[in-house]
Amino acid sequence: MASSKLNKKVFDLKEASTTVKDLRITFDSGKTRSYEWKVSQLKALLELTEKHEKEIVEALYSDLSKSEAESFIQEVGMLKNSCKTALKELKHWMAPEKVKTSITTFPSSAEIVSEPFGVVLVISAWNYPFLLSLDPVIGAIAAGNAVVLKPSEIAPATSSLLAKLLGEYMDNSSIRVVEGAVDETSALLQQKWDKIFYTGNGRVARIVMAAAAKHLTPVVLELGGKSPVVVDSNINLQVAARRIIAGKWGCNNGQACISPDYIITTKDYAPKLVDALKTELEQFYGKNPLESKDLSRIVNSNHFDRLIRLLDDDKVSGKIVHGGEKDKSKLRISPTVLLDVPRDSLIMSEEIFGPLLPIITVDKLDESFDVINSAPKPLAAYIFTNNNKLKEQFVKTVSAGGLVIDDTTIHLAVHTLPFGGVGESGVGAYHGKFSFDAFSHKKAVLYRSFFGDASIRYPPYTSTKTRLMKALMGGGFLAIIRALFGRS
Repeated sequence: MASSKLNKKVFDLKEASTTVKDLRITFDSGKTRSYEWKVSQLKALLELTEKHEKEIVEALYSDLSKSEAESFIQEVGMLKNSCKTALKELKHWMAPEKVKTSITTFPSSAEIVSEPFGVVLVISAWNYPFLLSLDPVIGAIAAGNAVVLKPSEIAPATSSLLAKLLGEYMDNSSIRVVEGAVDETSALLQQKWDKIFYTGNGRVARIVMAAAAKHLTPVVLELGGKSPVVVDSNINLQVAARRIIAGKWGCNNGQACISPDYIITTKDYAPKLVDALKTELEQFYGKNPLESKDLSRIVNSNHFDRLIRLLDDDKVSGKIVHGGEKDKSKLRISPTVLLDVPRDSLIMSEEIFGPLLPIITVDKLDESFDVINSAPKPLAAYIFTNNNKLKEQFVKTVSAGGLVIDDTTIHLAVHTLPFGGVGESGVGAYHGKFSFDAFSHKKAVLYRSFFGDASIRYPPYTSTKTRLMKALMGGGFLAIIRALFGRS
């Protein structure tokens, strides 16, 4: 084992440069642009997912103690669906989009042609290390790019498995996996890419964006934020509590970018909501949730310690109304609900990304919109209400990457919706055709013939020509007729 580690090739600046050059040679050959190549690679991705599902689930358990059900539903199953959607829709996505032309270019026709950017870099996250690594790659392949995937070193078992499986199943002249940590990522970021797709936190996103700016490389940044849940009083409380729990603790124990980060409800309704959450949490995870097989563990000791610091803050330590149990040796923290948390507390100043759920109370629910809009724009925002006016107000006034009414997180599964942030929660979007578009340049193409060459566009410019050109540029048919007859 020691000798194999010593013999492992060092991935440095030179290796990074060589990798990009090799992939660019393949891309420049035109190989990745063909429909046949794209289909072959998407089918290979689907095959490796189906044939190695057991190994994938085992890797996810090793990295995060994810249950088999959660691993399949939220990672393996979603990736299969993405592959199948791309295979089904690829010809339609690739087809040029015909668009109208104006009288100023008559006679002519026009279309928008999707072309791949070139050689792209995908830097993935640790919390959904299989899905968030390969879902962007599907879009990159569908668009016809050559790809380097850099999985997260914080999920080492999944990273290693991705390197192995993509090495065996994919076209390695066009698709590569680079494992490693900061040094390897830094070496990659110093290269010139045609697009960079990063999933992670805002701090690293700024480093990625700065590196991309040196080459004017476009980016997609899939980040996060504090996703709020507004809870009205005129609702089916049991269903709402279940859906909040499913989106919070059922999504990697809160370690998900769109997990509910905090709840806003009225002071009068908060006790009922807390009771409902307590009842349903016990139904889902038992009286000793630290032993539940349906809750993921915290990814590592650094994140465990960060979460405990949030709980130990003097402003919130006395606000725990449910949970709070922890076991550092197993990296487990039970589902924890906190009531009447001050807005200036530590837990409300950063994305929680864990099993802690604070509740903020207001006198009137309308005030919740001001609370949300006073903070950076979140990746998602949720509301539970039967009040149609409140729903309309929520959609109209709350700016977030995505909104869900009367549920949480499930917009992620709708491939006809773009998934991405706004402001500090991200740049760009993907999923379904939006993934194809994220990795495609939309090239404008105008077709003309030698017929209909009008002398008015050429010098010398007379008053008649000028009058006609003004009519063509700004007027309708009647204005052109008037110009032809010398009337302005």
